Amino acid sequence: MKKIKKIAMLTSGGDAPGMNANIRAVVRAGLYNHLEVYGVKNGYEGLIDGDMERMDHSSVSNIIQRGGTMLKTARSKRFMEYDYRKQAYAQLQERGIDALVVCGGNGSYTGAKIFNEEFGIKVVGTPGTIDNDLYGTDFTIGYDTALNTVVEAVDKIRDTASSHNRMFFVEVMGRDAGFIALNSGIASGAEAIFIPEIKGDYQDFVKRFEKNKRDNKLFSIIIVAEGDESGGAFKVAEMFKEKYTDLETRVSVLGHIQRGGNPSCRDRVLASKLGAGAVEALLKGETNIAIGEINGKIAYTPFEKAIKHQHNSISADLLDLVKTLAI
Repeated sequence: MKKIKKIAMLTSGGDAPGMNANIRAVVRAGLYNHLEVYGVKNGYEGLIDGDMERMDHSSVSNIIQRGGTMLKTARSKRFMEYDYRKQAYAQLQERGIDALVVCGGNGSYTGAKIFNEEFGIKVVGTPGTIDNDLYGTDFTIGYDTALNTVVEAVDKIRDTASSHNRMFFVEVMGRDAGFIALNSGIASGAEAIFIPEIKGDYQDFVKRFEKNKRDNKLFSIIIVAEGDESGGAFKVAEMFKEKYTDLETRVSVLGHIQRGGNPSCRDRVLASKLGAGAVEALLKGETNIAIGEINGKIAYTPFEKAIKHQHNSISADLLDLVKTLAI
């Protein structure tokens, strides 16, 4: 087995709080193991263009507390084409780079998997996405911070909702996964939660609203995942307003504030453990795997299993809890 001497790292797809902590860990763990470490700018786009530079200890000083990613990130349509992937591989060969660490979500993992299969470059991934929708890790980097951001925002919205007797429909991120909506909804005391994994939410919501209305209990906060089948918060609010014209409703879309902000302690620790774990895996000769944490221990999962839609399913117990506490 060829000994690894040089590695590169990139961040890809949507940014997530904790990516900088992950970069820092990869760089410093690499240097600790006497490797040369390169940072690739702008994800796979930078890999194609050779936009990378050698990093040292000072390159990652004072970044662990910062949101976003110092390496920048981008979604690359060019990397979907073989010729551009070949160009990216040539950039690595030119610099003598033996392996690549990719921090991102399912699309980033998919690109890394194909890149490894076509050119044999050793590649490992770390789960950088706020959606928590990757199999092979209990939590993804950025998820905890995003949850805290949503809860803080909803707490503030509830203040004005109760002051004016308004019903707020709050849309949170989660195009295909309802983890943010479900957990932030429980933590913020939402009366109803709409997520993509559960169908027919709206009719159940109307039934419970009718009962609560008879009991003189008004709903005030409804959490809607952006990927819910009803069409998002605006659509749900519109349908509801058509049925209950006397009620005052408002819609608040939290949007990209969920991706920003200083990472939580939990995300910093997770990102650090997984970054160091990625370097250790490469030194062991591992490739084409995602690095995760399961039950507090580092876990290796083949990319093909780690890609989205194979994460542990939404907890039925949590869904029941929502209905119990909304009574």
